[in-house]
Amino acid sequence: MPQPSPPTLLDRLSTTLLRILPQHLLAAGMYRLMRAETPWLKDLLIRKISQRYGVDMSEAEQSDPSVYPNFNAFFTRALKADARAIAGDALVSPADGTISRIGSIDGDRLIQAKDHDFDLLALLAGDKRMAETFHDGLFATIYLSPKDYHRVHMPLDGTLESMIFVPGDLFSVSDATTQLVPDLFARNERVICHFSTPLGPMAVILVGAIFVGSMETVWHGEVRAGRGEPTKWRYRGEDRRPFATGDEIGRFNMGSTVILLLPKQSAQWLDALDSGSTVRMGQAIANL
Repeated sequence: MPQPSPPTLLDRLSTTLLRILPQHLLAAGMYRLMRAETPWLKDLLIRKISQRYGVDMSEAEQSDPSVYPNFNAFFTRALKADARAIAGDALVSPADGTISRIGSIDGDRLIQAKDHDFDLLALLAGDKRMAETFHDGLFATIYLSPKDYHRVHMPLDGTLESMIFVPGDLFSVSDATTQLVPDLFARNERVICHFSTPLGPMAVILVGAIFVGSMETVWHGEVRAGRGEPTKWRYRGEDRRPFATGDEIGRFNMGSTVILLLPKQSAQWLDALDSGSTVRMGQAIANL
């Protein structure tokens, strides 16, 4: 298994600063900046990020960067209808990105990085019933970089059951930070979406990070709640919305990470996938 580069001195310094700086205040400032509609400012931001990360606009539904009203609209841009093929008879990647970790859950422990694992119950905000469902199950963690397409899609046909907003920290989710901050994914702010599927329960978790101004779902819009205890929405009757494989379910307003959870022996990850593998939304990642 290829290993990420060890954290540099700059990585350690920036992580230390994030421990002491007001993370949510910084995120709030970024939220406003990303929605600024001053033409020269939003065009400058779009141009600099595109050049820095090599953003491919040829796949975008609207390929002219100047048309976007603000940077956030550019960042969450839609793709052309034929830009992604959805694999059939498979579990597919919910997003474009890089696999940080993929494999089996060891009891109630998930691998975060070398020498770091974290607790399933903590990731699921203390929901014991759901933690038992995914005990010894399967997980995949996909990191979305600034160059990636930032909408999240269904990995498999399923029906929405509940959503939980978990307030928390906003550390970076880079390889370096996952090596430096214990329990990172169980500490950061996140939106946990639970679905029923032909494979059993499935969780798609959108993990926030520093400068991720907010997260959205297609059924709720921007997900916001108090900074105290987790907020849960249960869906019943007509609110139990069905989704087909590949349907859009949410998006990040700036980049972050998606964690996918499945029950034990419900699928089999493709042998070709490992830490560092690049995936695209709709690509097969597991056999059913």
